Amino acid sequence: MALSKSERKQRIRRRIRKVSSGTTERPRLSVFRSNSAIYAQVIDDTEGKTLLSVSSRDENFAKQEGTKSEIATAVGKAVAEKCKEAGIEKVAFDRGGNLYHGRVKALAEGAREAGLNF
Repeated sequence: MALSKSERKQRIRRRIRKVSSGTTERPRLSVFRSNSAIYAQVIDDTEGKTLLSVSSRDENFAKQEGTKSEIATAVGKAVAEKCKEAGIEKVAFDRGGNLYHGRVKALAEGAREAGLNF
């Protein structure tokens, strides 16, 4: 029986979450990618709370020109800056069932450039 695209992605997402979960010392950086936008959240799974979030739909990115990958890199840098302000240096990366390629990879590399460790 063949799985649909969404069922396959959900299965991959569950497999990733078994391995990486966010703690207070090392929260999880979760990435969600839609066709038009990219979202990043830093989550503490022990308390079940979202510590901070950044999106390409935010006011400072809405007017930004460039490709989707360039915007994803800027979102990654913004997430790293917010993490530094909150005192978070290390995170566990959760690609959200997406391949580590394209915009997801651009976001991760942008966060690394700005000083976030994962």
